[in-house]
Amino acid sequence: MFKKILIFTILLVLAYGFWISPDFKEIAAGVAIFLFGMISLEEGFNTFTGGTLERILKKSTDKQWKSVGFGIATTTIMQSSSLVSVITISFLSAGLLGLAAGIGIIFGANIGTTTGAWLVAGLGLKVKISAYAMPMLVFGVVLLLQKQKNLKGFGFILAGLGFLFLGISYMKSGFEAFKDTIDLAQFAMEGFAGLMLFSLIGIAATVIMQSSHATMVLIITALAAGQITYENSLALAIGANVGTTVTAVIGAMSAAIPGKRLAAAHLIFNMVTGLVAIVFLQQFLVAVNYSSEVLGIANDDYTLKLAVFHTLFNTAGVVIMWPFVNKMVIFLENIFKEPTVEGKGAIHLHNISVDFPETAVEAVRKETAHMYQISTNVLCEGLSLNRDEVLSDKDLELVVKNSRTVKDLDIDGLYETEIKGIYSEIIKFISKASFTWEVEQSSSIHWLRSATQNIVESVKAMKHLRKNMSQAIVHSNKDLQEQYDLMRLMIARIIRELDGVRIMIRVENDDQKALMMIQDLKQEIQGIDQKFYRHITSLLQDKKITAHMATSLMNDGNYTLTIASDIISMAETLYAVYNEQKEQVKREIILNEE
Repeated sequence: MFKKILIFTILLVLAYGFWISPDFKEIAAGVAIFLFGMISLEEGFNTFTGGTLERILKKSTDKQWKSVGFGIATTTIMQSSSLVSVITISFLSAGLLGLAAGIGIIFGANIGTTTGAWLVAGLGLKVKISAYAMPMLVFGVVLLLQKQKNLKGFGFILAGLGFLFLGISYMKSGFEAFKDTIDLAQFAMEGFAGLMLFSLIGIAATVIMQSSHATMVLIITALAAGQITYENSLALAIGANVGTTVTAVIGAMSAAIPGKRLAAAHLIFNMVTGLVAIVFLQQFLVAVNYSSEVLGIANDDYTLKLAVFHTLFNTAGVVIMWPFVNKMVIFLENIFKEPTVEGKGAIHLHNISVDFPETAVEAVRKETAHMYQISTNVLCEGLSLNRDEVLSDKDLELVVKNSRTVKDLDIDGLYETEIKGIYSEIIKFISKASFTWEVEQSSSIHWLRSATQNIVESVKAMKHLRKNMSQAIVHSNKDLQEQYDLMRLMIARIIRELDGVRIMIRVENDDQKALMMIQDLKQEIQGIDQKFYRHITSLLQDKKITAHMATSLMNDGNYTLTIASDIISMAETLYAVYNEQKEQVKREIILNEE
């Protein structure tokens, strides 16, 4: 409701502005074109996030200084801190990135976004950039009409740059014309009151436009036209810096816990940076004048001096907050706690990850692991075993022999309430992901979907196995009881071994060792059915069991092998790396017309 009222109010104000001043139309059109350019630029860079940018991010964030450098570089190139933030949040949500590294990227993005002020103040206002805008728009639109994804991406980037340049040109000419009608400089305020008032205006402008970059361009063009004073432009720049966190907070309201933590870190950083800039404004002005002399910036070139100020106070914020990153991580993790794993819905799937293949794959992988963890509860309960004992270092044979209490268990009900919801959300998430066979992550998604099906099939097989097993483990016939105990032991041992694989990967991060451990389990169950059937036949011939018991044992032996095979197949995908080159060859064969 608040958003609707705000939008309606903004539209009314704009309509009134258009009615009283044609020059205001030009300024507003410039802002709109500039914002559209930023959207196009983001769309263009989004087309190149199919793994390349994600892999660079993973390699560039293993150390704090690398994270800051990545934030500076990517924001400078893309001229969009919001896109960098979205990618960072998606990585955090998928667990590919730690919070400390994410905070480092946000630090860097704040410095990187200041390069926009330098480009506008140093180039945009001194060169007729509208002349460059037109060819960019023409080439951009031609590329947009192409079917190839990469060409379309370049088209969006070129068109985005063209709209950015065109928007700056409109704002510049609008403010120059506006000066002859109304001189906003007459409303300038000095002292602390002016500083606070114009900081609030900067915050409001950024919240309305949802872009600190656009606000800074507006400030610089207004300053160049003499519509605002240099002192007030500094306050507006501080406000724009703080205002950008409001948009981040609004965006994180529906995000996952990692997104909320990062948004809170962004808010803390920018609030502290803004406060430092306000308190030590005079000292910053001295530093700006000194830096301007060193860089050869004229004393009356206030637009470039504003760019210097913007860079200095953002850099100062990083220097001040750098030593407190680890403490900030602990604080935020205590404030925003992750939900418990025993939840009945998906906890790792978030819409923000869908557009980024690498993060989408990791989100599905983690959710599949979550689904399996809950499924092991059902499997162990179905075996009349305690999951904690199965995963402990106790003698499993003794655990199985001593566990003969048969509880009332509705496996269908547990599947519906505990597992099916997660399974449905995984399938729904995969269907949203815009993957094709041309995207390398598509094979990973395919195998993970198969892994979730393996989990579901194992639970359904347990439902059938339990019917006879629950009677057999308390049966007076010890031979029958022993055979069902062997089935229980087999499944319980595989669950324990696979949990060991999971822990080993987390500690040693050795995929090849994990694959060998899983292969050993596969080899163990190969041929076991023939041995089992021969033994059943022997028991039947020796009249130790009846024909009815033998039939039940053979059927349930099949269910046991199905459960074992399904959870081992699931583990191959979840805990080990399958042959990517083989998948690439399969894709090439499918796509090859010959």
